[in-house]
Amino acid sequence: MPVPFETLIPYGIMIAMFGVSGAGLAKIKHMQSGGKRSRHSVDQWDRQMMDRDRRLTGYLRGQTDNTAAPAGFELNNPWRVEKRFS
Repeated sequence: MPVPFETLIPYGIMIAMFGVSGAGLAKIKHMQSGGKRSRHSVDQWDRQMMDRDRRLTGYLRGQTDNTAAPAGFELNNPWRVEKRFS
């Protein structure tokens, strides 16, 4: 006894939506990495260097060959200091 094709339409829609959302998330991750492959098992040192690269270039994975830091970088401190007293 054959299965009517109308019963398979919801499964096809679900599979298509999983594929579209997976491809979209992969593209967004690729764009956030500046066109480079995403990194896995990033330790504290890598996070620190990636944050430094972000502050220098504006991209999390961006790197520059400029020997001098851009203007204002000397005041661009990644450490957050709380104000206890006004």
